[in-house]
Amino acid sequence: MKLSELADILPSAANAGGAEDVTGVTADSRAVVPGTIFVAVPGTKADGASFAGDAAARGAAAVVVGETAVVGDIGLPVLRVAEPRSALSHVAARLYAGQPETMVAVTGTSGKTSVAAFTRQIWEQQGLAAASIGTTGVVAPGRNDYGSLTTPDPVALHKLLAELTRSGVTHASMEASSHGLDQHRLDGVKLKAAGFTNLGRDHMDYHPTVEDYHRAKLRLFTELLPKGAPAVIFADDPFSQPTVEAARSAGLDVLTVGRSGEFLRLTRVEHERHRQRAEIVADGVIHEIDLSLAGDFQISNALVAAGLAIATGTPASNALKALENLKGAPGRLELIGTTKTGAPVYVDYAHKPEALENVLQAVRPFTTGRVVVVFGCGGDRDRGKRPIMGEIASRLADIVIVTDDNPRSEEPAAIRAAILETAPGATEIGDRREAIRLAVSNLKAGDTLVVAGKGHEEGQTIGSQTYPFSDHVEVRKALDEVAAKGEAA
Repeated sequence: MKLSELADILPSAANAGGAEDVTGVTADSRAVVPGTIFVAVPGTKADGASFAGDAAARGAAAVVVGETAVVGDIGLPVLRVAEPRSALSHVAARLYAGQPETMVAVTGTSGKTSVAAFTRQIWEQQGLAAASIGTTGVVAPGRNDYGSLTTPDPVALHKLLAELTRSGVTHASMEASSHGLDQHRLDGVKLKAAGFTNLGRDHMDYHPTVEDYHRAKLRLFTELLPKGAPAVIFADDPFSQPTVEAARSAGLDVLTVGRSGEFLRLTRVEHERHRQRAEIVADGVIHEIDLSLAGDFQISNALVAAGLAIATGTPASNALKALENLKGAPGRLELIGTTKTGAPVYVDYAHKPEALENVLQAVRPFTTGRVVVVFGCGGDRDRGKRPIMGEIASRLADIVIVTDDNPRSEEPAAIRAAILETAPGATEIGDRREAIRLAVSNLKAGDTLVVAGKGHEEGQTIGSQTYPFSDHVEVRKALDEVAAKGEAA
């Protein structure tokens, strides 16, 4: 591809000769090879424009910078744009062309992973080649790749979408994080529909206010989704109405779901131990379904997923019937096992206040004994949520064990202390492995244990090192140890 062929994205390319061969694009000057466009994005620690010379020395075809960036004479075209991050995404979409025909994205504080996974599963049940992309990685026909970023960087994302398309994937659902939206990572993705789950406290280390956090989420509807496209919005959250208003103002087809929903209305729910029986009204027709997942929040997620599937062509009766066969996303109130007395042990990714509250409320209806929770908070992240989560755990659980999550560069004991300030009577055990072992060993008949915070993660970051660690593995080990002791006795 010639540089001039990107003039609609990089207007000044038309005046820069434009004959250069372009073979790739990157925001990392160290990844530049001859023919690469280097996009200098502004960062929190350094401005990418300061690496323009390095990119030129490595053979860059051109350098893209912001309108006010200072770049000396580097001997190659310097193209100025209003928003370098958006330019990076659009150039990546052009160079690594190919996207599944039906793309949807979901945003919100909690539930994104489940909605993306559920939407994929509904499509799969219709015989469609479908994929999901998000926090737990990439799931598609013939692949299940573990991941770590909710929304991948645009170059990786568009390479992935092209790869999925070549493999035959026609439908894909993806998570849209506030970081990803704010940093324009989804610009260039051709969306057919988008969903909203809820908004709570999260990423306050990145967004100055909750309102700023919400505005970042709203970009999905106000800037990325084409006019007239469906916006599936969960109706029962405090931020639902502002989201509905923003989506309508953007000219979208707003479809609300939930107890107050107009598109899919939840009229009745009966909670059972490992499933829920729900009554849902769609276009005047009542559908009764059995959802084999616990918790109100899972019904909410399932409704958003069903709404996205219906909005993109799946008949309502098919989409709602498919909910009965859904499997939970990894680490989302995932039942790992039970003790010999029948006490269940769940692993959940809840690492923010609302998510922890939801999961503890979800297990209470079928817990005849004590609700036990093991959790901690991550280091180098929003410090304000620590006492909030301590209060939630203390209020909703009978036994609270505060342990380490991913302390990163912070002192682990200081993180635990901030949680314990609002969790009187909680037990403090810094070693997460030992905390899980103690909790499992003390379970009695009727109890329920939730190990919260890390979910699907396969590592624990302490300092600058990430060590192998899985809540799933440690829970299974603890259950095996307790079973072995029982047999020996």
